[in-house]
Amino acid sequence: MEILWALIIGGIIGWLAGLIAGRDIPGGVIGNIIAGFIGAWLGSLILGKWGPEAGGFYIIPALIGAIILVFVVSLIMKNIRKHA
Repeated sequence: MEILWALIIGGIIGWLAGLIAGRDIPGGVIGNIIAGFIGAWLGSLILGKWGPEAGGFYIIPALIGAIILVFVVSLIMKNIRKHA
């Protein structure tokens, strides 16, 4: 049950990051889950572990990390599309 909860929270974090950044994550729901997990890792590296926790994610650092990730991935994808 904990894995399911982590997938749901990771997906929500990735989805919110896309909304806040105003950019889409490639891969739909799976992309959002991946962005949530990587964003949580990135956010905890940058900001540490603080704030409310849900599903094993510290929400605020995870969201900030996911926003950074969404922005960087969208810039990379835009550049790839431009040169293709």
